[in-house]
Amino acid sequence: MKHIISPLDLSTEELAGVLELAEKIMREPEKYSDCCRGKKLATLFYEPSTRTRLSFEAAMLNLGGSVLGFSSADSSSASKGESVADTIRVVSGYADICAIRHPKEGAPYVAATYSNIPIINAGDGGHNHPTQTLTDLLTMKHLKGRLDHLTIGFCGDLKFGRTVHSLINAMVRYPGSRFFLISPEELKIPTYLREEVLDAHHVPYEEVRILEEIMPELDILYMTRVQRERFFNEEDYIRLKDSFILDTVKMQYARPDMLVLHPLPRVNEISVEVDSDPRAVYFKQAHFGVYVRMALILTLLELN
Repeated sequence: MKHIISPLDLSTEELAGVLELAEKIMREPEKYSDCCRGKKLATLFYEPSTRTRLSFEAAMLNLGGSVLGFSSADSSSASKGESVADTIRVVSGYADICAIRHPKEGAPYVAATYSNIPIINAGDGGHNHPTQTLTDLLTMKHLKGRLDHLTIGFCGDLKFGRTVHSLINAMVRYPGSRFFLISPEELKIPTYLREEVLDAHHVPYEEVRILEEIMPELDILYMTRVQRERFFNEEDYIRLKDSFILDTVKMQYARPDMLVLHPLPRVNEISVEVDSDPRAVYFKQAHFGVYVRMALILTLLELN
């Protein structure tokens, strides 16, 4: 039995297999519409989510399976003090596979330790978000045709952004990866990520403050929101939330084939006027998330 707690839980060969399966599902969705008949997905979401939870549910329903679970800790026995370990022991008897999102880093790992069914980390604190990473990889592979030799600019909240942390961890395994890290001083990537991942893998990167300066060099611009829920005080959030906003003026500096990705939700870090630019693919990216989660569910249940 395999769990997906980190994007590194899949080798590059296994990742390639999941992405290939996702593209097959994109081409022939009806072929997979009954693969999970009689199977149940439990969605245990201890913090708010729209895209991740609904895309997991859509994925299982598209496969012919069913879904049970909760969308907030307040509507579960966690509000009574029940531990994650006890919850997953119980849920293991109700479902065949489980997706869990939790505000505390490491909670999905704890769940996997006590689970009798495959666990998928749907986001834990500022740590990992492996299915978003799979979605990002599928978007880049499908639209750029490759995952190697890409120059990616990560912009916004790089300190608390678990989607950024997960994607950097995944991309350092592909040859020719190069990164620009665009953020205010207070939201720079954590030291451990710089030293233990980027430096350890000898991946070239540059930390910059002005987005326009490096736009012409990018294959991918990965925008993120400045997350209010990750701040200890409101003053810091208000001071930094508008630090980097992508608009049509900045897009003029980008190459014709550059892609703009965003894990969503967007607040105001991408102006709505950018949505009509064909290089803005973040809504396609969200749609790709259903296919990649379908592929992952089939893989973990060994139904592919």
